[in-house]
Amino acid sequence: MSENDLREALVMFGTSLYARGYAHGSSGNLSVRLPDGLLVTPTNSCLGRLDPARIAKVDASGSHVAGDPPSKEAFLHLAMYQERPGAQGIVHLHCTHCVALSCLVHDNPRDVLPPITAYYRMRIRQLPLVPYYRPGDRALAEAVREKARKHHAVLLANHGPVVAGKSLEDAVYNAEEMEETAKLYFLLGGRPTRLLDAAQIADLDAHFPS
Repeated sequence: MSENDLREALVMFGTSLYARGYAHGSSGNLSVRLPDGLLVTPTNSCLGRLDPARIAKVDASGSHVAGDPPSKEAFLHLAMYQERPGAQGIVHLHCTHCVALSCLVHDNPRDVLPPITAYYRMRIRQLPLVPYYRPGDRALAEAVREKARKHHAVLLANHGPVVAGKSLEDAVYNAEEMEETAKLYFLLGGRPTRLLDAAQIADLDAHFPS
């Protein structure tokens, strides 16, 4: 896809996520990888009202080169791209159920959302919790980087998910699957639940490699 096509794709997916309640106000940000950097939604922008010409472009070091000033969380995207060469798109949302999940105390912070459905396992695998840092704290990039070496999706404590994909479309679908699974988790409300067992998980992993 050309850079202009990628700008239009960011607008289309931003509009879709906002219209369906996955984003609100000026929360959340999207990006796509370019050969020489990335396109990322601007700071304080609403995903439902993006202008393709104003989407920020930054180089591989994070320096702003075109468009409006980039999201103050662009450094999270850069860290994940640097650790995941196959990632072409990243979605960061403040979607309600994932944020609620990020506020809970977890017995196993290495994987905070159980394998409720096959589709969640196929798209997310495991979901580690990144400790809390204030928004914009550059130390958060290193915490995300450490998790991104083994995981394409992470959950920021008291904040929300950061999810990579093989394309922007794939990253959006991954993020949507995570939010819907978090919703199921709360709907089940701690009642006895039949999760996927080890054999079922191994079968999925064999048939749908990440």
